[in-house]
Amino acid sequence: MSTGTGASVPTLGHENYLNVSYGVKSWLLTTDHKRIALLYLVSITLFFFLGGAFAVLIRLNLLTPQGDLVSAETYNKFFTMHGVVMIFFFLIPSIPAVLGNFLIPLMIGAKDLAFPRLNLSSWYIFNLGGLFTLYSIIRGGVDTGWTFYTPYSSLYSNTHVVATVVGIFITGFSTILTGLNFIVTIHTMRAPGMTWFRLPLFVWTHYATSLIMILGTPVVAITLALVAVERVFHLGIFNPALGGDPVLFQHLFWFYSHPAVYIMVLPAMGVTTELITTFARKKLFGYHLVAAASFGIAVIGFFVWAHHMFVAGVSPYAAMIFSILSYLVAIPSAVKVFNWMATLYKGSVSWATPMLYGLGFIGLFVMGGLTGLFLAALGLDVHVHDTYFVVAHFHYIMVGGAVMGYLGGLHYWWPKISGRLYPEALARFSAIVLFVGFNLTFFPQFILGYLGMPRRYHAYPPEFQVLNVLSTAGASILGIGYLLPMFYLIWSMRYGPVAGPNPWPATGLEWQTPSPPPPHNFDVTPVVSWEPYDFANRPDLKYPAPAPELGHFQPAAQD
Repeated sequence: MSTGTGASVPTLGHENYLNVSYGVKSWLLTTDHKRIALLYLVSITLFFFLGGAFAVLIRLNLLTPQGDLVSAETYNKFFTMHGVVMIFFFLIPSIPAVLGNFLIPLMIGAKDLAFPRLNLSSWYIFNLGGLFTLYSIIRGGVDTGWTFYTPYSSLYSNTHVVATVVGIFITGFSTILTGLNFIVTIHTMRAPGMTWFRLPLFVWTHYATSLIMILGTPVVAITLALVAVERVFHLGIFNPALGGDPVLFQHLFWFYSHPAVYIMVLPAMGVTTELITTFARKKLFGYHLVAAASFGIAVIGFFVWAHHMFVAGVSPYAAMIFSILSYLVAIPSAVKVFNWMATLYKGSVSWATPMLYGLGFIGLFVMGGLTGLFLAALGLDVHVHDTYFVVAHFHYIMVGGAVMGYLGGLHYWWPKISGRLYPEALARFSAIVLFVGFNLTFFPQFILGYLGMPRRYHAYPPEFQVLNVLSTAGASILGIGYLLPMFYLIWSMRYGPVAGPNPWPATGLEWQTPSPPPPHNFDVTPVVSWEPYDFANRPDLKYPAPAPELGHFQPAAQD
């Protein structure tokens, strides 16, 4: 079969799952984990650009100290809907629902996830929850902030709080079902020879993430449901006027919402591990430690929630304990970073696009992590709490970390997903633009926060304008960095060069099957006899340096 590039696509002997000739029904009723992953990709991409549109409006309003673009009430709705959409409908599901759904069965040698119909149901549940949130936006939005602090959210706000929290409540079931599916699949469907310590670190991080999903998501779902119940039936749960306790809401909300940070970041760490080893052509340094660090992060993450509440009236003794635990959770994260650096040391490093995203993740995540130590310090937290310092720290972890990991993984596995290569030079340019734009957007906010500019304010003192203009200019550059991949990845699906089964080349099982994979992934169940990331003992993967014009590895001439 010929392509638009003149290349010839080999006949694979199976129906390409990307084939849309059977119509929409075949997609909407599919139980193929790969197609479901692409359905998620479409859904969360739409939510990403919706949340991004609110971010653009926020930055445009902050160009002038007076906040001339919109009123204070509308501005409150903008930052609330930006946070709600980005966190609950993009950052949390992005890597697990898209890359995890697509790759976990391939990586462990399985034909599908353990519960294919449940997997499809989780996508429908996700979109059902999203519809409730979209309804609230169309009807005027919400002004409570994405944290829904009580009693304002449960009593005083005149916006569509109930529809929004019901949407998040419903979407939580999608998260729980996805985590359950991953855990059962990893336990029961590994190929022969795929022992626990032969699993890719991508799978380890998703297993740890799934535990957080199952244990933490019900807490925030019930908490937000109680907000709706109090609002509708006027029960005294969080409202002190009715005998409730607003600080109880904060405890319950952050008990989930801080571990939720690791739902977003742990999968990105798994992606980064795959990128570092592949493009350094070197076995991962300290495989067992990195795997254990994933569980260390997941476990300790449940014991640090009150560091969000140092100024909320918690006991100073409790605050000291939570401060110490917040420093402690940095240790397993540091283990991962040090092991990535040790893997890069004396490696044969390739500067392909996925590697640029991997290195960008490390740099931005380290910056976010180090500034998190400032917020864990009791005295400093009092000074910078609820300022733009917190906004910058949060975005360096969430956007700089999770989104860089997501885009790095999307570029790395795009040849496997689509069977095509994207334009490497344009992709590298996009990665660099994104990195520069991100730092120009959010680094000035550290300075703004330290100088005392509070977050969530419609207007600000004139002396802060220069830094806000810099931040808005950076956001425009960042937007270009986000838009470019959407265009060239879609373009590559039709016009990109054929990728082949293992274009990088890498050691994982997902690269041992055609691109795109057949409906049931493997025609013959694979038997795993090699250690993970063992490039030195895989003669079939001994390739020379990457071809710079293509950004992927070329086969060596046979002796």
